[in-house]
This record gives sequence, C-alpha cells and structure tokens, in this order.
Amino acid sequence: MSLFVPKFEESVLVREAEAEVVGRAPTTVRLLADSSATGGALSTQRVTLQAGADGAKPHWHDNSAEMFFLLDGAAEILSGEDVVTAERGDLVIVPPGRPHAFAAVPGADADLLIVITPGVERFEYFRHLQRIRLGEATPESILEVQDLYDNHFLKSAAWEGRHR
Repeated sequence: MSLFVPKFEESVLVREAEAEVVGRAPTTVRLLADSSATGGALSTQRVTLQAGADGAKPHWHDNSAEMFFLLDGAAEILSGEDVVTAERGDLVIVPPGRPHAFAAVPGADADLLIVITPGVERFEYFRHLQRIRLGEATPESILEVQDLYDNHFLKSAAWEGRHR
C-alpha cells in the first residue's frame, strides 16, 4: 500500500463570494478548489440542484473516490446498481471504478458538497459542460476528454429505471 502525501504550502481558503459559478438553475456548480490548489489531495465543488434536476449522468473514475455530502435537501445517488436517497447531513462515498450518478429528488432541491480524492483538475471539465449547455461545443465533445478528466460515461439500467 502506498501513501499519497499532498504537497502544498498554505491553507486553502475559498470565500463563497469569490468562487467561480458555472451554470445556472436548475443546476449550479460552484468551483471551490481544484487539484492544483491542494497539491493533488482533492478537488471540490458545491452543486445546487432544483427539484428533480440532474447533477451528473452515470459515470466512473478510474483513479479517484467521490464523496457526496448533503448540505440540504435530498438527492438520489447511484452507486453501482443501487440507487439511494440521501438527505440533509448524509454522506455517500463511492470508490474508484464504481459507476455513480446523482440528481435532486423529484419535488425537492439538493445542495451537495462534492469531493474527489485524490484530486483531478476538474474546473475545466465543468467549464466544458457549460460550453456544451451554451451551444459552443457539441455534446459528443465530452467523450473526447473522458480520459483527461478521469470521467468515463456508461449506461445504467438502475439509474434509468428509478422513476418507473
């Protein structure tokens, strides 16, 4: 077993008013700290979803675990073939290689703190998603950067069938 020791000198402080915001309702992402700011320890963002809004489609990360902490509201989270409902104060951690996705529960908003560790430079990934939403890039272009951001998409019958 190897031990990863991140290398950075100063504490990281991100004030809410200074965080870059990507997207707009129903899905807003606040970019808090990228891997480069934490010596590779983690990447973190805050995602706010209006009732029933999708956060992320099913995907997996080869090299990082992903943590979801519900600051408020309720979210459905796919982990493997299981879909769980997490509520305010709940924590879900998905290990590397395990398919996952998340969305606000129909009829409820969700406010999530998401941490990926070890960190991956993810801010540009969220900016790329914004360019897709604005029509500045094609939806297919996200497939071209899957390896760069360690974000690999897949189909999930469990996720697709959750509201039947």
